[in-house]
Amino acid sequence: MPPRSNPTARQARLGAELRKLREAAGLSAREAGALLGGGAAQISHIEAGRWGVSADRIRQLASYYKAANVRLVNELCAMTDERVRGWWEQYRGLLTPGFLDVSELEHHARALHLLQITYVPGIFQTEDYARALFGSAIPALPEAQLNARVEHRTRRRQIYDRKTPPATVAIVHEAALRMRYGGRAVQRAQLEFLAEVAEWPSVKLLVIPFDTDDLTGTAQSMFYARGPIPELDTVQIDAAFGGSFISANALLSVFSNMFATLTKTALGVDGSRQFIHKLIQET
Repeated sequence: MPPRSNPTARQARLGAELRKLREAAGLSAREAGALLGGGAAQISHIEAGRWGVSADRIRQLASYYKAANVRLVNELCAMTDERVRGWWEQYRGLLTPGFLDVSELEHHARALHLLQITYVPGIFQTEDYARALFGSAIPALPEAQLNARVEHRTRRRQIYDRKTPPATVAIVHEAALRMRYGGRAVQRAQLEFLAEVAEWPSVKLLVIPFDTDDLTGTAQSMFYARGPIPELDTVQIDAAFGGSFISANALLSVFSNMFATLTKTALGVDGSRQFIHKLIQET
């Protein structure tokens, strides 16, 4: 089987975790490859997510690496047994891989922590709001691409229709709530939908007002996905041309602490609901 030309972020993450285990053991790719009857190239393909790997081989490598984190090894094995072909796959070849990777990340996350400064979190955007955002791209998107992006974005929140949806904390700055993407009517409809979201049992929506004192210095929106164990948490950072995924433990700790601080800084659940209803009346 030829190597995958474009592994998903989840496939790449599995390989990256195996690389961490090998490097922690002080072994070379050549030495690990010899264990599997191959060579350095075989391990390189596996660690880059370009080749699949069975649970049996993961346990074989983990034993060779003397990996003591049993929970991590078990979860990595579980990732190889997945047979999920998610709804997002129908957009492959139409949308860039980053869109699909976010959908897959949300699908597998146990909990979501969202921070947005200049616009409403994508998973909670109305169709008109998302269309206004994507429609402002320069140069303009082809109609088919625009429609696909809007449809994909609004479908992402189907994770909240599951019997056990991911517990979500969404922190939104007042700036994002006041931005009139698409005009006053679109903004009002978006705020009204956010007011509904704030009532969902699995969602805690918090607002940071402009007049908040002692705000932690950050203007960086982020999406923190909690994995089955902390070692498999992932952060996705927004960027002008796509996003990047972060899995380094030290950086995960930084973002986790920052989010915890902002959670305390923001208005409480009731205060945030009142704030949104106040903005609706003003719009």
